[in-house]
Amino acid sequence: MSSEPIERRVSYVGDKLRCSYCPACGKSYFGTRRYCGYCGRDTLGKMKRIDLFFEKGVLESFTVITEPTNRFKPLNPYVYGLISFDNGKICLPGRLTDYFFDGGLENIEGREVLPRIRRRYSVGKSDIIPTISLTFTFADEYYPHQEYRVTKPSKEYEKPGIVGFASYTSRFRIREGSVERSIPFIDEDAITAAVEACKLALIHSGVNHSLIGKVYAGSESNPYAVKPIASKVAQVLDLGVGGEDVRGVDAIDTQFACKAATSVFKDAVALTYYPDSGVEYAMVVGTDNSQAAPRGKLGGELDFFVGYGAAAFIFGRYDVVAEVEAWYSCTSDTADFWRRDTELYPRHGGRFTGEPAYFKHVEHAARKLMDKLRLQPNDVQYFVPHQPNASFPVKVARKLGFKEEQYAPGLQVSKFGNLYSGSSPLGLVAVLEQAKPYERILLVSYGSGAGSDAYTFITTPQITEKRQKFTVKWQASNPFLKYVDYNTYRRFKRGL
Repeated sequence: MSSEPIERRVSYVGDKLRCSYCPACGKSYFGTRRYCGYCGRDTLGKMKRIDLFFEKGVLESFTVITEPTNRFKPLNPYVYGLISFDNGKICLPGRLTDYFFDGGLENIEGREVLPRIRRRYSVGKSDIIPTISLTFTFADEYYPHQEYRVTKPSKEYEKPGIVGFASYTSRFRIREGSVERSIPFIDEDAITAAVEACKLALIHSGVNHSLIGKVYAGSESNPYAVKPIASKVAQVLDLGVGGEDVRGVDAIDTQFACKAATSVFKDAVALTYYPDSGVEYAMVVGTDNSQAAPRGKLGGELDFFVGYGAAAFIFGRYDVVAEVEAWYSCTSDTADFWRRDTELYPRHGGRFTGEPAYFKHVEHAARKLMDKLRLQPNDVQYFVPHQPNASFPVKVARKLGFKEEQYAPGLQVSKFGNLYSGSSPLGLVAVLEQAKPYERILLVSYGSGAGSDAYTFITTPQITEKRQKFTVKWQASNPFLKYVDYNTYRRFKRGL
């Protein structure tokens, strides 16, 4: 048996890859230090901090673990190595993830790697889930290195909007017919996807992590019934102000099926607009390891569509790339999709999920917002609806009068599956990555239970100034994708 206090401390230290650097002698230390051990008290209060989670390292040496202890057996076999940072001044042990060891000892020493947040090993259902950032993937493959460069804002906008955005999906896929779906590696879950997407959004925005005053995490597949995803995001990315142990940031999880994230877009906007809130920037992430019962079981029809991933947005009033023009939300008590507290998988209402649920709410929200703004379909350049499957979003787009060139750029379900809380947000990211200045985007989410959020965004000239490598297009057509069979897919979905 393990000691829970020790596990909590190991996760806390391992999640925060903080180092200290002495500007006087150039020595680096793993962990935070108030002064340099060589230079003494002359450096008290002068030590610089480095966050290795945003840096590249080098795999110096490695070994293959073929007979792991019980907790690591689901990973068997795996590669464990020594990773150096800062030109060899800091060396850390870590596990190589997203990597299938097939028995050949290929030459991987000397390759650049990136820290990733993952589960450490398997635990029981009632245990703390141990996560750690001492897992690594190759920097020249699926997940490229992008420098996190904090930039000084150049323009303040009258209306708040999206300042930064990003998405994260795993490199692993299952392909069935014309449909591909993103699936988690065995050590991934909704928590790790949220951290990765928010990290990428920070990089894209150039916002100082200490200026994030609020974090919202929307999900319906949190591994915990009681413990937020948002607090892990805040801890790993060092969001807010304060000391090492407690940060001055508010973090909360939200749940409303597939609109858990979009529901709080308006809350993030309101906080950043209100002058006395003290929140300069707010972060929202929709993240899910979308769950479905095995095929042939009750609820197994969902297993043809579920995906994995997250999409994150930073809202504020400085260097906005897409202003929030207006919104409209609607709700009804419609039980088209649900999961009882003691059940592993959700249930599905069959045909009842169509006209009485999805179409009624999406159409209603879209029409109400368009009427409010006196918009016609040709006043909108991009339409992004919730995407539970390939047919529903196309049908609702056509019923609302939109053409293929308006809805196709945001339609991503056939490439990644239904990401639940990340579904329509992923489509929004895909559109923002190709949008031009002064284009209008209509986003309409849907959450079973039931409700829809409709938003219109107007892109600004700064949309072309902020581009990134890890785009939705790159993730969809990446040369380093790994395809697995159905049995492996189900095993990865269950996780550690």
